[in-house]
Amino acid sequence: MEPIHKGGMVARLVHGRAELDRVLAFRRRAFPHRHGREEDAQDALSAHVVVEGAGEVLAYFRVMLFGWGAGLQQGYAARFYDVGPLSGYAKPIAEMGRFCVAPGGVHPDVLRLAWGAMTRIVDEGQAGLLVGCSSFRGFGWEAHRAGLALLAAEFIGPAEHLPGRKATEVVDYPSLAGPVTDRRASLAALPPLLRTYLGMGGWVSDHAVVDRELDTLHVFTCVEVDRVPAARAASLRAVAG
Repeated sequence: MEPIHKGGMVARLVHGRAELDRVLAFRRRAFPHRHGREEDAQDALSAHVVVEGAGEVLAYFRVMLFGWGAGLQQGYAARFYDVGPLSGYAKPIAEMGRFCVAPGGVHPDVLRLAWGAMTRIVDEGQAGLLVGCSSFRGFGWEAHRAGLALLAAEFIGPAEHLPGRKATEVVDYPSLAGPVTDRRASLAALPPLLRTYLGMGGWVSDHAVVDRELDTLHVFTCVEVDRVPAARAASLRAVAG
């Protein structure tokens, strides 16, 4: 992926151990691990993308590209979900993870650059699916009841592609969250990254996984690239160039 420039900022691939250590330190602040670790086996399999401005890291994500569905077994999501239902998928699959931004909020162009970079990687890799784990902060599901209720009501994926249960501690949120009482409030209660996935036509798993190590509750998320709304796809590709 060639760098993408906009308004004095750049989205680019991370090169070399020193740069990787720098972005891992940034990532560690966003995903504090209970035992102090952050680097994992997926890092060696991933391309790492950073958005920078004035020498500062503003956003980061990593991405793994698998040649077809069976490759997902090597990904991060496969630690927590049985991804077997997607094993027969015939196109490349991109798995995005550890998306994070600088604390205190960022300029909208930072997010546009990050998603433009992701779009370029997906297009260059001819990926048909973009998958990942979308996390709520705090592993207790009750605090996320409103958002989970909306997911259960509108966004659970097709039965033939839904990942199975694999993690030790899961939450059957469709049976627990109850009805949506205020859709706008429920939408606002979702993590921003998950809202972006859903805005691109994405769907989620029918259960959530408790990750006590990172103090998160996450759902498997999938976007079918060909089904991204045309206006959103055009906007992303305009940034990607």
